[in-house]
Amino acid sequence: MSHHDIRSAVRPDPDQPMVDIANYVADYRIESKEAYDTARYMLLDSLACAMLAMKFPACVKHLGPVVPGAAMAGGVRVPGTANELDPVQGAFAIGAQIRWLDFNDTWLAAEWGHPSDNLGTILSVADYLSRKAVREGGKPVTIRDVLGYAIKAHEIQGVYALQNSFNRVGQDHVILVRLASTAVATQMFGGGKEQIINAVSHSWIDNGVLRTYRHAPNTGPRKSWAAGDACRRAVIHALNAVNGEMGYPSALTAKTWGFYDVAFKGKAFEFERPFGSYVMENVLFKISFPAEFHAQTAVECAMTLHPQVKDKIGQIEKIVIETQEAGVRIIDKTGPLANYADRDHCIQYMVAVPLIFGRLTADDYNDDVAADPRIDALRDKMEVKENPQFTKDYFDPDKRYIGNSVQVFFKDGSKTERIAVDYPIGHRKRRAEGIPVLMAKCEAALKAHLPAVQAEQIMALAADPAKLDALPVNEFMDLYRVAAQ
Repeated sequence: MSHHDIRSAVRPDPDQPMVDIANYVADYRIESKEAYDTARYMLLDSLACAMLAMKFPACVKHLGPVVPGAAMAGGVRVPGTANELDPVQGAFAIGAQIRWLDFNDTWLAAEWGHPSDNLGTILSVADYLSRKAVREGGKPVTIRDVLGYAIKAHEIQGVYALQNSFNRVGQDHVILVRLASTAVATQMFGGGKEQIINAVSHSWIDNGVLRTYRHAPNTGPRKSWAAGDACRRAVIHALNAVNGEMGYPSALTAKTWGFYDVAFKGKAFEFERPFGSYVMENVLFKISFPAEFHAQTAVECAMTLHPQVKDKIGQIEKIVIETQEAGVRIIDKTGPLANYADRDHCIQYMVAVPLIFGRLTADDYNDDVAADPRIDALRDKMEVKENPQFTKDYFDPDKRYIGNSVQVFFKDGSKTERIAVDYPIGHRKRRAEGIPVLMAKCEAALKAHLPAVQAEQIMALAADPAKLDALPVNEFMDLYRVAAQ
């Protein structure tokens, strides 16, 4: 490009990736029954995760207005609370709840992430719009509508993640939550293709937040509310766009100042497939363990080995863990673990606890459990290495495996068998096995926090998909309300 071209004030056509998102959000008709069925389970599971998070004061403190007293009567319901917020702060609160325990759905590829994080935006905007419509005599937003928006948000985030690694340039995956949520929220507020493009351009101009808070030595709880922050920002971009805020057509491709040059080493995005409903159909549920997903099958291996090693913990010489390249890169962690957030992103910790106790729950990341000296003693005996086949199967679009293996060696020269699991119970290939367990997780979470009658109503709706789909969002969100304490 010439110097004259760089300096030219002629506004170009919008960058094609932004146009493609707008066309998909505005025009694509979802025909996949499997996608809708999976989205329904995803919605119920995500709100179950939100209810489980209510046990943790560090989460609950984020669920009110950003300024004390700045509530919004008739606004967005924050599940598990009596709070009513504006849709911007509502998106943050719901997004933080769903993500807090690292127990909601997952997508793993060149980039990883949690597509149900987008529900922070989608539920907040849908509840706000539905309540507004009811007050004004209009038609409320239904759960079926929410599922459709969720399928599209999952697809945008997931398709971008297939071949574009934001983590390799130091950026956190919530950049894709903000992107997907911005696009669908703009349509929810009534924006057309031009407004969607404008809003998405602002999302890219925001650049991305750093992954600093996810990695040693800085790991901390921001990783649990980062997605909520992305959801909040998405609602702002959507509202601005439908109110006429101009966009920036070459936000990606502008020389020197665009996202590609500033943040992506000059590379353009690459895409494996066009947008459809692939991501929702193949999304991974975290069913058994609240653990970073690259370690899910490692935990399953450790649970299998627990009966063989529980009475021989002091006799262990070494433990060999084989995982995927991504697992080695992000959750292989040695040395002291400072807090909850450190522990639930350490594969050694997530293997040690089930080997010793035969369980891994959210409470097992707390300081009292971590103080057991056997955990760090086992961590010191662990060798974590990449298994190239696990890495290959991880990237295979027809597999999307997340393989791990664990083998324990004892001081007397004996050893356990090598236990390997290619994909966890939350994988698409194990849906028939996984869904009943997923719904048991949901029911237990609801009953642990909500009044019994509300928990029973939600579970009855879960068993009647047509009735759930037709329910106005505001009535659905009311079922998760808890009276002020």
